[in-house]
Amino acid sequence: MLHTRPLPSIFNFNHVLGGIARMKHYPVVISLIKRIESFGISPNVYTLNILINCFCHLNRLDYGFSVLATISKLGYRPDTITLNTLVKGLCLQGNIAGAVNLVEEMEKKGYQPDAFTCGTILNALCKIGKTDMALVLLRKLEEGDFELKLGAYNTIIDGLCKDRLVNEALNFLNEMLGKGIQPDLIIYNSLIRGLCNCGRWREANTLLNEMAQRKIVPSVRTFNILVDTFCKEGMLIEAKKVFDKMIQRGIEPDVVSYNSLIDGYCLQNKLNNAIKALNVMVERGCSPDVFSYTTLINGFCKNKKIYEAMNLFNEMSNKGVTPDVVTYNTLIGGFCRVGRHKAALDLFHKMQACGQLPDPQTYAVLLDGLCKNGQVVEAIKVFLEMEDKTLGNDIVIYNILIDGLCNFGNLKVARELFYSLPAKGLQPDVRTYNIMLKGLCKEGLLEEASEIFEKMDESGCSPNDCTYNTIIQGLLQHNETSKAIKYLEIMVGKGFSANATVANMLFDLLSSNQVDKNIQEFLQKLV
Repeated sequence: MLHTRPLPSIFNFNHVLGGIARMKHYPVVISLIKRIESFGISPNVYTLNILINCFCHLNRLDYGFSVLATISKLGYRPDTITLNTLVKGLCLQGNIAGAVNLVEEMEKKGYQPDAFTCGTILNALCKIGKTDMALVLLRKLEEGDFELKLGAYNTIIDGLCKDRLVNEALNFLNEMLGKGIQPDLIIYNSLIRGLCNCGRWREANTLLNEMAQRKIVPSVRTFNILVDTFCKEGMLIEAKKVFDKMIQRGIEPDVVSYNSLIDGYCLQNKLNNAIKALNVMVERGCSPDVFSYTTLINGFCKNKKIYEAMNLFNEMSNKGVTPDVVTYNTLIGGFCRVGRHKAALDLFHKMQACGQLPDPQTYAVLLDGLCKNGQVVEAIKVFLEMEDKTLGNDIVIYNILIDGLCNFGNLKVARELFYSLPAKGLQPDVRTYNIMLKGLCKEGLLEEASEIFEKMDESGCSPNDCTYNTIIQGLLQHNETSKAIKYLEIMVGKGFSANATVANMLFDLLSSNQVDKNIQEFLQKLV
């Protein structure tokens, strides 16, 4: 175009620049506009609006406002698109106050904000949880001579529902109806989701019937919200009724619909029903996705039906559905649950060979399984591999390994790992301390256990009821009664209670008459 003679008009260039901008190649657009200017072609307001839009998307709003100044210098008058683009840019940066100020300034200069301007600000306010401010702005706009579109009301109702202010959203709907504004499908979907999130599924079902009266056709999303809610509430009969009603109304369930139903059946351990749902899904021409299979695999693994889980894993691969990291983590956990740690390790290596990188959860599941199956040496090998891949920055991983080492008599290694945590930039949490205290008490290292306990508060980690019960139990087991009673008094003062094991030990101590009168009186109040 630049080498065509005569040169095409700026309108032709704008058409191309707008297309490239819509493809999100913002730096390319900026460089092309510079080239156009170097050929002596003067940009118009439309060109400069495209340029402002690109700068806004590149988070260079300062350049966007420079272009606004250029528009005035060239003798052009910024239009509504100019204003809206800058407002959107400010909102994308979270500068809502700046967007409102810009609108007010432009109004003083004779510019009238349109539905897009107000919708952008209302949407931005709702996205950051400032629905109350959005509502105030809406009221202000209503008071003025401004015609609001349905999208503005959609935004407010959606924001109220996300803030769990469902009653306010329903009142707002009634207010809309009173003004003769008819709600659309988007509003009903927001309200139904809001009611379901608050456990008010009966009212949500009523809204579905109300939609039919208003001749608003529900979408598959509408039904999916209800099906998912009923399934999570364990109300599978109701979920199936809604699912069937969707089909009766000529709306074909999608993969989300079936996945909700499969998940619901798995949560209730109704695995045969879940498999039937998968088969129906295939029969009706809806292809299961990775979530469909992973949900079923998880259901079988939880019930220790590893053979069926493995068959599903093979089936999904045969049907071209690629397992993701969650699928592998689920199956690895399943193998560990039935004591097949070698199969878990094989699958761990297979996933890497297939190009699926393990995540911290993979290592957590595998390490936990290996430790619980007494394979601490294998667990350490996997752990070292994880550290080499710089994934060892999660205290949960260390807790699993320290616990496994303590349980299988490797206290020395467990201590080394525990004391190395600060050097690795990790802060032990209350579970880390509880594990270490239990391991030390088990080996009779009570002095070291007491030192670690005393340092907990200093490190910003307060002991919980489990911490107190652990050290008290350890002290009582090794006949350190006076120290145990001291910690017991502190524990009770903090509002914690003795667990069943400690309570039984205290009862035995009281029955033995081997403590002085004051301690006896204190114990009698507790036991």
